[in-house]
Amino acid sequence: MIEEVLEEAGLMMEDSIEYVTGQFAIVRTGRANPQIVQNLRVNYYGASLPLQQLANFTVPDPRLLVIHPFDRSAIPEIEKALHTSDLGINPANDGAVIRLAFPPLTEERRMEMIRIVRRQAEDGRVSVRNARRRAKSDLDALKGLCSDDDLRRAERNLQDLTNRIIKQVDTLLKSKEAELLEV
Repeated sequence: MIEEVLEEAGLMMEDSIEYVTGQFAIVRTGRANPQIVQNLRVNYYGASLPLQQLANFTVPDPRLLVIHPFDRSAIPEIEKALHTSDLGINPANDGAVIRLAFPPLTEERRMEMIRIVRRQAEDGRVSVRNARRRAKSDLDALKGLCSDDDLRRAERNLQDLTNRIIKQVDTLLKSKEAELLEV
């Protein structure tokens, strides 16, 4: 019973790490990164599809992302989706591919992105703490069924797990901040 509670808490905390990693991936850093646009929704023959289902991506140099649509007739719709997104990047269309040149971030934009990333990291930490709180209440419900020593040991393990996951979030945050501050 105790192991199940700890395992469930661990899975919920790992989901928080995956969420934070996913959120960090779509934050623009001045470098070309296909993850920024791959989930962008494109209207294609009446259906709203993620861009990754309509095209391949290449990164020939650190500030250039090239989108190779599978169907050239989708290029205008892809361009439209890129214009309406709030990426702040103007697509260049040559009829066969779309090029996205990522300009370097201004200092003001870097600070804004760092604030966004810190908020996302804090959301991840809150999610981890909520998983801990839920697991703690589940452990408290087992008070009469298990020995006090086992419960204390489980609570200690739960706290160690929480600390380890929060440290991972902090490490992810530091690396993303360093990436954003890199000129």
